[in-house]
Amino acid sequence: MAMTEIRPYAPDHRDAVLDLVLRAWQDIMPRTRDAVPGFVYDNFYPEGWQVRQRRDVAALLEDDPAASWVALKDDLPVGILCLRAHPEDRMGEIHLLAVDPAHQRQGIGTALMARAEEILRDLGLQMVMVETVGDSGHAPARKAYEGQGFKPWPVARYFKKL
Repeated sequence: MAMTEIRPYAPDHRDAVLDLVLRAWQDIMPRTRDAVPGFVYDNFYPEGWQVRQRRDVAALLEDDPAASWVALKDDLPVGILCLRAHPEDRMGEIHLLAVDPAHQRQGIGTALMARAEEILRDLGLQMVMVETVGDSGHAPARKAYEGQGFKPWPVARYFKKL
């Protein structure tokens, strides 16, 4: 089995990372759609979740490529990590973490989270945050974060159609 290496994101990883992210959310998003009011989902994803996800992740990678790392196997991206620093709160944020479904449950997500903590600690930050959704599709992510010692801060979002 090939070793996984975590390296800084490079623009030549872009297309493979965008494809990876879509594969990672392929089984999650139908459950998200079922869990939220239709008008909310339709407003967030009028062109479909794939279009929005691809556009958002592309912008994230282009806006601050130095804040992103890829997990590589045989020089192919199998995971992505994007960070943000919030020095006013002495906090770092795992803004995006995704592992290709074909490579999940191999420790790649854990390795990416460990790298995130190392980077944020080196920046002098004192805590790290990750945000996810409370629907059934995101349950594995919540379990993984809690398994890494993350503590939940319950947040409620309310939407009303106008």
